[in-house]
Amino acid sequence: MKWKTRARTLADRAADPDSRWHAPVAGVARHELVPRWWDVDDAGAWVLRDGPSDPEAWLDAAYADRSLVTRVGTLHADDAERGDRPEGLPTSSATLPSLVVRMLRHGRLGEGLSVLDLGTGAGGLAAYACHRFGDASVTSLDVDPYLVGAAGDRLASLGYHPKMVTADATECVPGRYDRIVSTVALAPGSGLRAVLGALESGGRIATTLARTSLVVTGWKNENGDVIGRVERDMAGFMLTRSGDDYSPGLGELFALAREGAGAASTGRYPVVDVANAWELRSMLEVTTPGVEVGYEVGGRRRTAYLVHPDGSWARASAEWTDPPEVVQSGPQKLWDALERIRNRLNAEGSLPLLGAGVRITPDGVVHLSRGKWRASLGEASPVQKVRN
Repeated sequence: MKWKTRARTLADRAADPDSRWHAPVAGVARHELVPRWWDVDDAGAWVLRDGPSDPEAWLDAAYADRSLVTRVGTLHADDAERGDRPEGLPTSSATLPSLVVRMLRHGRLGEGLSVLDLGTGAGGLAAYACHRFGDASVTSLDVDPYLVGAAGDRLASLGYHPKMVTADATECVPGRYDRIVSTVALAPGSGLRAVLGALESGGRIATTLARTSLVVTGWKNENGDVIGRVERDMAGFMLTRSGDDYSPGLGELFALAREGAGAASTGRYPVVDVANAWELRSMLEVTTPGVEVGYEVGGRRRTAYLVHPDGSWARASAEWTDPPEVVQSGPQKLWDALERIRNRLNAEGSLPLLGAGVRITPDGVVHLSRGKWRASLGEASPVQKVRN
């Protein structure tokens, strides 16, 4: 198939003409890494796409600057049959190339430096790194043995032979690396500990933090701390997982939030889709860690849900931008917590996240600071320290 012109066009979108990542994007046959994927139909259901059966649509999808979901729940597109309608969250994807390039830039890769691609997915990041630095420098790791095997075979067919590793990065990361670039979101505390242990002294990590869109980078010093910052950039990645699928989550609480009775009030601000308000979502995780979010639209009526493992929940519903009817229950007033963040954003014009200083200790605890503001994530205590 004539893919090279499309790949060059994709490279023009994903990297500047003088970027050292332009040639890798232009030179990798991305469609070969994603022969099948999941799309969403007009009804919001997952539908299987098979590249070889529709070569033109295959090339259109593969060389658009977009992510392609390859696994939903426990069902990989490779193993699916037409008519399958999996339910659940995406559990693997081929990340959009421009975001892969951004993360590679944040990682500050260089000749002769070993790099760990954390979160193999379809193998795109490993392909770009191998194209630029050679196979010997690159290791790719994923928790899913099928993903590791399939990506390894497809990379080999393109002439790339990185070291492929199957491991649960929340438990153990084999080897030591000069650079770690993660395209899965790592949870502060235990979710970061093993990854930091695999980073060489003087090495650099680039990752996002779980339930946030914060891109955190830093250098590991001789004491084992990683010192860096929150980049003025944002990205959304799937959470790490330890098994075939994510845990059931807080489904019962979401059901309660939809119908339950609690303390009623009128909210100050319009209902917002918190998951897609990235800076708000990130600050909510910093101030009230562990919150899960939901959002529904019916005609002009919009409803947002917040739930927490401690049993707290909140529901806010309104017509379009009207002040919402808010119902909350449990130990924490979750909608109040969100409105405090929105108050701060309106009063100060920004939140203190982007550009904040970062110190990550060897136990995985993330300490953020900007001016007089301080926050810590991942401490053993269920109460996070946040100071203005």
